Amino acid sequence: MSIRDRRRRQSAVAGPTPIRDRSIRPPGPSPGSYAGQVIIVTTNDIPGYRIAHVFGECFGLTVRSRHIGSNIGAGFKAMAGGELKGITSLLHECRQEALQRLATEAERRGANGVVAFRFETTEYGGTGIEVCAYGTAVGIEAAP
Repeated sequence: MSIRDRRRRQSAVAGPTPIRDRSIRPPGPSPGSYAGQVIIVTTNDIPGYRIAHVFGECFGLTVRSRHIGSNIGAGFKAMAGGELKGITSLLHECRQEALQRLATEAERRGANGVVAFRFETTEYGGTGIEVCAYGTAVGIEAAP
């Protein structure tokens, strides 16, 4: 019996896993969740959940600067054209950090969800980048 056949047999015997916990804390990571703790979505509601409490606006903010080598490299690359990989990497790191700070701020307020999530990015004098992640912190529970 192959591994694939054994897995099929095990899943057929076990059957679907029932949802046991329908408490306010959403179980496990799901699409749109951050670290499995706070569900963060760009929409105004979360399918399968209802908003039980609104905690208000919350945000996560980070400001980073590029080092001198990155600035010089970006200047040469800008003349030749193409992707500025150092800046792309910096922006990705900034967004992840701002998102983590948003999730932490929402949890600190007692929320387990963030709706209407957005990013805002600002550049400072060609050397610094500010990224703000913001949304509305909410308490959600599974819909009946």
